Amino acid sequence: MSEISVAILAGGQSRRMGQDKALLPLGRRLVIEWVFERVMPLSSDLIIIANTPAKYRHLGYRVVGDVYPGKGALGGIYTAVHAARHPHCLIVACDMPFLNTDLLRYLVSLAPGFDVVVPRIEGFPETTHAVYGKGCLEPIRQRLLADELRIIGFFDEVRVRYVERDDVARFDSSFGSFLNMNTPDDWERVRQMVG
Repeated sequence: MSEISVAILAGGQSRRMGQDKALLPLGRRLVIEWVFERVMPLSSDLIIIANTPAKYRHLGYRVVGDVYPGKGALGGIYTAVHAARHPHCLIVACDMPFLNTDLLRYLVSLAPGFDVVVPRIEGFPETTHAVYGKGCLEPIRQRLLADELRIIGFFDEVRVRYVERDDVARFDSSFGSFLNMNTPDDWERVRQMVG
């Protein structure tokens, strides 16, 4: 498997949650620590992307602030790929505690020859659970400068490999990998699942 960087996007506003999702307790750990546990086997180059880096330094990982602040998830993806030490970067959201390491490893294995490797469930690309290459940087930068922040907006300019539902199901038949927490109700539901 080719070497890969891994970035966790922790820069969101968490408006619906009302507090920082990454730093919420889940069982005996923080949500972001669950995420790190799932991605650690994949890379020695682990990065947290945040609009407030100081909040995450205590976790002991490399923390990088947004290159273009205030540009949402697309700005975070740009920052992650820009900061990555390897040609490709696996990017995941900070609020997905049930990531499937084998599925992520499969996405990484498909990266050579593509700029984006992204699961597509029910026709919807899971863009914060995907691999991005350095070839994405300039197309994303152009979008950021134009304030066109839809993540898939640059896909037609790069080589994209979609991983369809049936392929995903081979590794994660429940699709729990994509469960995230946007509201207090979501957080409560995930806490009950953790038990």
